[in-house]
Amino acid sequence: MAPPKSTGGGDKGKSVAVATSTRQTRSMDRQTRSQTQARGGGKSPSSKLMNFESPEKRKRKTTKGKEGGSATKKIKKEKEEEAVVDDDKDEDEEASEKKTIVIEHCKQHKSFTERANEVKEGLENAVPGIIVTVNPDKPRRGCFEIREEGGETFISLLDMKKPFTPMTELDMEEVVANIVEKIK
Repeated sequence: MAPPKSTGGGDKGKSVAVATSTRQTRSMDRQTRSQTQARGGGKSPSSKLMNFESPEKRKRKTTKGKEGGSATKKIKKEKEEEAVVDDDKDEDEEASEKKTIVIEHCKQHKSFTERANEVKEGLENAVPGIIVTVNPDKPRRGCFEIREEGGETFISLLDMKKPFTPMTELDMEEVVANIVEKIK
């Protein structure tokens, strides 16, 4: 908007009032991230952005105050730790008596998984107290292997290609029966 025209009279000594704009645009309401952080980081209740603390930080904050406890608390903690170590030794002895069988099967096709589950269920039903683990590590491609942990290998079919005929020809009931005989 242009300023008003002045009249040609002797008004040279008087100041001319300029009209300011009262128009407000959408861009005037916008604020940058730095502007909101300068005002307090957006922690006002009307703020749409919320800062969440991770659960780890909450745990750290709560445990710091509890660490400076009395000497009796520290002694109790040490006794509990010793008891846990003794329990672990008992469990290790029991685990060494039990046999552990590892079934490694490829994840390429669901037939591998089905056969591994058949063997696992069959062994667990036939031998009480046996531990059967399926794929404890990343399995090899085209592999179906049943072995005793740290010992004998019962079945080892490696680098099989589709249609996996060596595996499909196996009778899983016979396989389970042979493994049970070798274990006992």
